[in-house]
Order: sequence, then C-alpha cells, then structure tokens
Amino acid sequence: MKNEVIIVGGGMVGAAMAIKLAQQGARVNIVEQHPIDADAVLSDPEIDIRVSAINRFSEQLFSQLGAWPIIQSHRHAVYRRLAAFESAAHTLTFSADEINQSHLGHIIENKVIQAALWSQFSQYDITVHSDLGELISLNTADERVTLTFSNTSLSADLVIGADGAQSKTRTLAGIGVTGWQYQQHCMGILIKLDAEQQDITWQQFQSTGPVAFLPLQAPYANLIWYHQGETLDKLKQLTPAQLKQEILAVYPTLAGEFEVLRHAVFPLTRQHANQYFADRVVLIGDSAHAINPLAGQGVNLGFKDVVELAKCLHNQSDLGAVAGLAQYQQQRKRANLLMMSAMDACYLGFSNQAKGLSWIRQRMLGLANRSGPIKKQVLKYAMGETETMS
Repeated sequence: MKNEVIIVGGGMVGAAMAIKLAQQGARVNIVEQHPIDADAVLSDPEIDIRVSAINRFSEQLFSQLGAWPIIQSHRHAVYRRLAAFESAAHTLTFSADEINQSHLGHIIENKVIQAALWSQFSQYDITVHSDLGELISLNTADERVTLTFSNTSLSADLVIGADGAQSKTRTLAGIGVTGWQYQQHCMGILIKLDAEQQDITWQQFQSTGPVAFLPLQAPYANLIWYHQGETLDKLKQLTPAQLKQEILAVYPTLAGEFEVLRHAVFPLTRQHANQYFADRVVLIGDSAHAINPLAGQGVNLGFKDVVELAKCLHNQSDLGAVAGLAQYQQQRKRANLLMMSAMDACYLGFSNQAKGLSWIRQRMLGLANRSGPIKKQVLKYAMGETETMS
C-alpha cells in the first residue's frame, strides 16, 4: 500500500486534511515550522483578531474529525442572519428561518479552530515535524516524492501543499499561478462591545469599499474595513481612541458602546494555481486558491478541498497515483474558480462609483431580497448545504 503522506503546513486546512486521511488509514507526516500546544492555545484568554465565518458544511467536517465538541466548549458565536446593504432602505437579508434551520454558521477565532483540530492528532498515525529547517527541494523518483530540508529529508507517496498563498511546495513542484493584488487592503479591528450577544453579521458597501461586522462571543466582535492601502496605513498608526472616532464617522451605528482593543491590516490577493497537482504533489486551500474574503468563503473552500481530496483518495492503493489527483482537480478547480469570479464581480460591482450605478445596485439588492426560491438556493449554497460529505 502506497499510503504515506507528507502535508506541508499545519494550519486549519492542513490539520483537517491530516485527520481526514489518517481516519482513512494513511500514515501522515505534517511539516509545520510553528507547532502549537493545543491545550495551551485553547486555555489562552487572548482573543485572536483573525477569525473565520464557518458555514454548516465545515461544521459537519469538524464533527467528523472530532473537533466540533472542542470548539463548542470554547469561544464561538453563532449567526442566524446575514445582511448586505448600501443604504438601509435597500437591504438584502438572509435568515436561517427562511430555510428552516437553526443557524447559518459560526464566527470562530482561527487559533481555536486550529487548536481543536490539533488536539485530535494523538488519536491517529500523525507525526508532526517542526525542526527540519528550510524546504530546499522537491524530487520525484521511483513512485516516491522526497522533500529536502536544510536539516534532513522526508519521503512519501504523496505530498500535499497546505502552506498558504506563498506556497514553497507549489513553487518547487513547478506549478504556476495567475492572479493579482487588489488595490484595497483590509483592516481587522477587535472591539469589546457593550451589548448582548449578537446573532447577525453584515456588510455595508460604501464608496471607499465595504465595511463589515462579525459577532464574536460576547462581549467581543470584529470589524472589517476595506480601503486603499495608504489610508489604512495611516489609520493603523492611530491610538485606539482615535481609531474609534474614525469608526464612528464611517460605520453604521453599532449595537452598543464599544472599545477598540487591537487592529491589523492585511493585503488582499486573488490567486489561482494553474493546476492543482503535479508528480505526486497536490495543492489544497490557499496554496491552490486565494480569494477575496468579501463573503467569508475562503477557508470554507479549503475545507471543501479536504473533503473532496479525501473522497478521491479513499480506498486507493496508491495515494499519489494520477487518477485520484486528476479527479480531485476536476471537481474542485472549476468550483473554486466560479466562486472566485463571483466574489470579484461583486467586489468590482460595488466598488464602482459610476454615475447611476448606485441606484441600480440598490434596486438589485431589493429585488434579490424578494427573490424567494432563488434567494433560498443562494443561501443554501453559501452554507454548503448543497454538498455532502460522502
């Protein structure tokens, strides 16, 4: 059986991939330069400014991997409503009640997700390598793939690149990318909100870019602010009190009084691998596709990669064989490209301030809000309800 795997990158998607393949009987090695102590992370009271909107498909995956009960016992916030608007009079609102569900998803700190997944490693044939040094080369010969690091080397039947948008694995495998940097950047702002637990996440489209509200477990929340990079560079130099005044001048009224705790600025990248596999190397998550985070679909697409790749490799006598990897690429590459293009169209459409376009956008939002079955189908797709784990 050729069932030994190396996963480069132990973040949320890489960790989920490790457990999923280990459950199917693979021997998994994770290469992660920054390993974590799951218990220490889960007991850390500091709130992570990096958060993800996890849809119901990803929740189901976490349940299969044994991580969901861990997440539920730590910090998370359920959201039951999602709204998008340019003006309050024309708001597109999605509600769990419309599709007879209890909720649409959860907002969870990235470090909590990662730690909950890492806490499951000890139950499986998963080995974490953290002291290998810099990844130098990748070579395939005799149906094995070898990664050479500055300190040693590792070989396996399959290498999975889960090392992010700047993937060294992808580069060494000779896989190119297409994409660009968006003109705008994104600021994440952690606030302490004097209000009851919020169950709605919303985005308002403004002339300078969207602003958004993500509820965390009370009393915390996360604000997202899109703007030109130079503007956000100036804003990040402000004191918390000064930044609060800027927020009050730009944002819709929040649910209560708030205090700015921390903030960070992130560049926005659109990037797609030209292919998802080559010579016993396959890409998942941001290594394969980096998407505009406008609708919070990025990491959920990565978890869909995990499920599909595991499905394509299940019961294969050779995990690195072309057939399974080609099937995975066929299933995920087009679907990811479709979502990326939809997010770009939305981003460009709502960032364009051409005369008369604002009126059209507002009418379109109002029409979409009354679209009945179409609206429900869009909501189910965003939640992952149209796809199955099997």
